[in-house]
Amino acid sequence: MDVKKGCPVVTEIPYTAELSAIVPRRKMVKSPVPTKVDDAIVNGWIEAMRCSSPPRKKKNGPDHSPSIDVDCEFRSWQAKCPSALTSFDKIMMHAEGRKIALFLDYDGTLSHIVDDPDKAVMTKKMRAAVKDVAKFFPTAIVSGRSRDKVFEFVKLTELYYAGSHGMDIMVPEIGSTNKKVDHLFQPASEFLPMMDEVFRSLIESTKGIEGCKVENNKFCVSVHYRNVDEKDWNLVVQYVNNVAKAYPKLRVTHGRKVLEIRPLIDWDKGKAVEFLLNSLGLINSETVLPIYIGDDRTDEDAFKVLKKRNCGYGILVSSVPKETDAVFSLKDPSEVMAFLRLLVRYKKRQSLNNGEN
Repeated sequence: MDVKKGCPVVTEIPYTAELSAIVPRRKMVKSPVPTKVDDAIVNGWIEAMRCSSPPRKKKNGPDHSPSIDVDCEFRSWQAKCPSALTSFDKIMMHAEGRKIALFLDYDGTLSHIVDDPDKAVMTKKMRAAVKDVAKFFPTAIVSGRSRDKVFEFVKLTELYYAGSHGMDIMVPEIGSTNKKVDHLFQPASEFLPMMDEVFRSLIESTKGIEGCKVENNKFCVSVHYRNVDEKDWNLVVQYVNNVAKAYPKLRVTHGRKVLEIRPLIDWDKGKAVEFLLNSLGLINSETVLPIYIGDDRTDEDAFKVLKKRNCGYGILVSSVPKETDAVFSLKDPSEVMAFLRLLVRYKKRQSLNNGEN
């Protein structure tokens, strides 16, 4: 499915010398002989899963009086990663004279995390906020979901979409005046048959695990364990690692209550952001201020790129303290919506002051 309506032509962007600085050559590893899953590997993954899913702290103490520990811990963290809402004027000071480019994760950012990933629907108010902000700023969705699937959720043709953690990008041709052409860039296109095999294999192997859901995100297969009893997590890890060992050109990564298998190439959301900025003619850090808003570990790759380039801001969406390379924070999707609305009001006020229509 084409993301942009009325775009009959889609061309694939080839790997060229000009792209080499952003899109490095794929580095493959030699195929080892698959062996029995090592207990240490399984235990290591399970421990990581537990660490990313800490038990909720009680808000009341043993004497039923309100506890301030949680709030104090969060306020202490926000001193290092302040709210993007209270810091909005500071952000706009750095945006003065520069064009803002906006990048948004989907799950946990534009929609709340839900038990069933197929029901992670954004609200009408959020869709309106994203639609409004895209009128004033180049706006892209960068998601771990497949590009087609995230478009089904968002349903806005004004945006640019990068699915599968940035391994499936569609952007329009710059300066096209006659026929509108969308460019499709898929740095892991050769992996498609392999990913289909992995998806079918995991569907079959995990079908006996209650609550386990396997999702085909085109260049990424996601195994959701949010609804799996913790005693069965070891089975999930064993099946995922068995598949990963059978396909040594793939790697396993971990997100929010999800294990993901994806191609072993030097590509992530950070590289996708750089590619989009370059494709849209927004790579000049002197005139462009990129802002990336996301909530997951995979978004850290984008935060790191902006931090390293010293050219923009990462905003982490989290209601609990986390180690992050983001500069600012927002608690939840409702605060993300509030931030988007502030951006729109800022631009309207700026246009009014400049006497623009």
